Amino acid sequence: MAEQQQYFLKWNDFQTNMVTSFRHLRNEKSFTDVTLACEGQTCKAHKMVLSACSPYFKALLEENPSKHPIIILKDVSYTHLQAILEFMYAGEENPSKHPIIILKDVSYTHLQAILEFMYAGEVNVSQEQLPIFLKTADRLKVKGLAETPTNIKREG
Repeated sequence: MAEQQQYFLKWNDFQTNMVTSFRHLRNEKSFTDVTLACEGQTCKAHKMVLSACSPYFKALLEENPSKHPIIILKDVSYTHLQAILEFMYAGEENPSKHPIIILKDVSYTHLQAILEFMYAGEVNVSQEQLPIFLKTADRLKVKGLAETPTNIKREG
């Protein structure tokens, strides 16, 4: 029996297209399945993206399975976070139907910037905010920003 010829098909702009698509889905609030809340505002995101970019969020979401969890970031300064997604309007979601996860000491501005980094792979942060932003990213174990055993430089 003769072997059939195989063809290799490659989507040259796959990565760019995927990043653009995820950003568009987030901006349009399409298929979002997690809500992050801070200072009375909400940001909707995708559990898949949060989990892929942060072992912290992956563990948190695995330990608290829910169709659409709400994660509340308590005691956060509004000036330290940028808006990522729109505040959840009263009546749109019923918080009593979903578990509430509280992340203390994470500002809304930093959460916005971290989500931007997770979706785009890059983010602009002012020099003044950089130390606090990196501390928050490390606390949330954001891949590419957090210090992990594989990216800590050894001296010697």
